[in-house]
Amino acid sequence: MGNYINPGNDGFKSIRKGIYVDKSMLIEYVNSTIDVSPDRMTCFSRPRRFGKSYAAKMLCAYYDRSCDSRSLFADLKIAESDSFEEYLNKYDVLYLDITWFISRARSGGVDIVAGLQNAVILELRENFPDCVGEDETYLPDVLLSVVGKTGRKFIVIIDEWDALFREAKEDQQLQKDYVQLLRGLFKGGPVTDRMIAAAYMTGILPIKKYGTQSALTDFQEYTMVKPAKLVPYIGFTEEEVLQLCNKFNMNFDEMQDWYDGYSFNRIQHVYNPNSVTRAVKNEEFQSYWTASETWESLKNYISMNFDGLKDSVVAMLGGGRVYVETLSFQNDMTSFRNRDDVLTLLIHLGYLAFDAQKQQAYIPNREVAESFKLAVQNTDWRGVGTALRESETLLNATIEGNSDAVAAAMESVHSAETSILQYNDENSLSCAVTIAYYTARNYYTIVRELPSGKGFADLAFIPLPCTDKPAMIVELKCDRSADGAIRLIKEKRYDGALKAYEGNLLLVGIAYDRVKKNHSCVIEKW
Repeated sequence: MGNYINPGNDGFKSIRKGIYVDKSMLIEYVNSTIDVSPDRMTCFSRPRRFGKSYAAKMLCAYYDRSCDSRSLFADLKIAESDSFEEYLNKYDVLYLDITWFISRARSGGVDIVAGLQNAVILELRENFPDCVGEDETYLPDVLLSVVGKTGRKFIVIIDEWDALFREAKEDQQLQKDYVQLLRGLFKGGPVTDRMIAAAYMTGILPIKKYGTQSALTDFQEYTMVKPAKLVPYIGFTEEEVLQLCNKFNMNFDEMQDWYDGYSFNRIQHVYNPNSVTRAVKNEEFQSYWTASETWESLKNYISMNFDGLKDSVVAMLGGGRVYVETLSFQNDMTSFRNRDDVLTLLIHLGYLAFDAQKQQAYIPNREVAESFKLAVQNTDWRGVGTALRESETLLNATIEGNSDAVAAAMESVHSAETSILQYNDENSLSCAVTIAYYTARNYYTIVRELPSGKGFADLAFIPLPCTDKPAMIVELKCDRSADGAIRLIKEKRYDGALKAYEGNLLLVGIAYDRVKKNHSCVIEKW
């Protein structure tokens, strides 16, 4: 068992001892790529804390010929696959954790790419002494020599493959040296066919592009924008989360509110796996995202000076969705040319979810919304930041029936951010109201356009199980009265969907007069 060559199965053993959700059918996918020239190399990128290293350790345990992993997989779905026995512990594995090599190089003051090659070649020499010469320094040549003399191809697994592009953002030469090494390993054609049975890379960013060309053209890529058939392995599915909630007696509705929201063509509900697992372990729902991603980095991205970026962030804070063109993104953290590039990066980092059919981005859940709240409050966006800070006061004023305070709060938000919160229709007003009531997410599930009675309620505030606050229906009108909004709620029977809260339900009408430039509010207990 080595550090880089045949690392064994200890990593996956540790994973199996904790809360484990069976993602072993990813192995069946990789098995289907073995020795298939167009498909043998896979790059699967997704955000930090979405199970990338778990998958890499699982694959090492399955393929590594130096250990016996049968018992680790016997009770998992992959054991029922026709390919399970064919490839179980049958390969030499080359495993590279790029973050390890970065920290190793920095502590020793050596070149990262050269240090990586030297460390792996040293271990290859120890494992295959008759195959590796003393003066060898180029890893692809050494691997080819080992395979030529042993007749055994390698499975190559690279974890955090893009770490250099994230941690050495400005070092262009280092990045180019690294890409050249990867090209030497994976350039395709007869050499790769002889050397590598399959390759699996995982990271946060898709493969770096130069212009429109991928740096590694032979890889099949699966990303947060286009996960295709690998979408079940991005995070936890709704069925998997429901099973965990039942097993550990956790409230599913709260779990959904906190950690759901990533949606794809094939699977509509995907959850942050790290946050779900930690919530189960701690028996507490909270934002675990900020433990691994700081709001400071998010603040830096959303504060970039690109036309339309601030407007888009404010719209998403208000529960809206914005169109994003993802194709121009260069798959790094420095080559930003427009607002779309920044938003595309945030999709890959997990700060935003992406509806590929409509090409729309949005804030996925309450956990990530907390990071946006902290980031915006620490920008110079005075009006929005103030609204977020004072949203608790506004919510309390609404519950107390203080309609004048609600109208005054809406005036404050609108006057401070007129350029963004233009009230062209009720949808724009809805965005502003959602921002103004931002803290309500701590106590409510907020549903826009809730089907009810004879139409759709603009905003429905449904209390979470942990709160005793009243349910609320908020109807919004431009150039009509707040009294008229209340009448519409009653006429259309919008309260029907919240019948369970009879006696503890507020009707809130908020109106904006575009001529007089003022807000009005009426609140009734129903």
